Amino acid sequence: MLSRREFIKAGAEKLAGLLAFSALFPFGKLFADSRYPDLVAMKGGKGPDELFRKGIEYLGGIKSFVSRGQSVLVKPNIGWDRTPAYGANTSPSLVAEIVRQCRKAGAARVFVMDHTCDPWKSCYRNSGIEDAVKSSGGEMVPGNSMSYYKNVSVKNGRSLKDVLVHKVYADSDVIINVPVLKHHSSTGMTASMKNLMGVVWDRYAWHRENLHQCIADFAGFRPPDLTVIDAYNVMTRNGPRGYSRSDSINYRYLFISKDQVAADSAGAMVLSKTSPGIKKPDDIEYIALAGKAGLGKSSMKSMKIARVSVQS
Repeated sequence: MLSRREFIKAGAEKLAGLLAFSALFPFGKLFADSRYPDLVAMKGGKGPDELFRKGIEYLGGIKSFVSRGQSVLVKPNIGWDRTPAYGANTSPSLVAEIVRQCRKAGAARVFVMDHTCDPWKSCYRNSGIEDAVKSSGGEMVPGNSMSYYKNVSVKNGRSLKDVLVHKVYADSDVIINVPVLKHHSSTGMTASMKNLMGVVWDRYAWHRENLHQCIADFAGFRPPDLTVIDAYNVMTRNGPRGYSRSDSINYRYLFISKDQVAADSAGAMVLSKTSPGIKKPDDIEYIALAGKAGLGKSSMKSMKIARVSVQS
């Protein structure tokens, strides 16, 4: 049992967390009509899977995105041979929950893949995602061979005119992008739009060109139907791989949106608390480029936000 002093301290810390959440994501309008928010900002709970179960209802539930008989690609970040505690990859419990809900909605097949940076078999296994997906009715798909990819044209691309893209990304009926939010040494941040580099064959070509412009160009090729950013355990330094568990902070956030630019903008606001170079979403160049290209909303003030705190 907590002492009176411990009880007061715990309450003060909880209140401080809620006030910080309010400052980042002010209350939006009440949604009395049939229109949905641009962004669902979740905080708290026992894990990102619980936040997704509650948060997706603010967008009409998973059946608003997945219909019976469809094929679905759930695209997490599985790029690194790291266990979940490092925050380098998407939480396996979140991926499992999304796969389960897609299957429950009647999806015929639910694929999960990433073109990993570290050896793919180790990444799939040690991230915990492979076991989580298989136990939830999904199918792990490799991305380590060029034979899995096909060339596509990128309409209106400025730096990226064509690209080899994984066939399951190009051909699945529904795309659900499920990145983990974290610091990135090259771009300042990685979240939803940058996570899509994991469905192309030669990501290093983007680094040789204009990386930010390539990210924004590909975001317009086939925007995901739903974006879910895992910001529960956030790597705030030494990204994208991380050196130790101390590189991450347990913020306990989750962002859900039909708009990948809006979701990334929310992620940038979280990282602004620890990154001096980020004051607003447009400080991440690819977010600014995607916003200017009309791919989504990058201004938090222009968004209708449902902000939800879940008790632990």
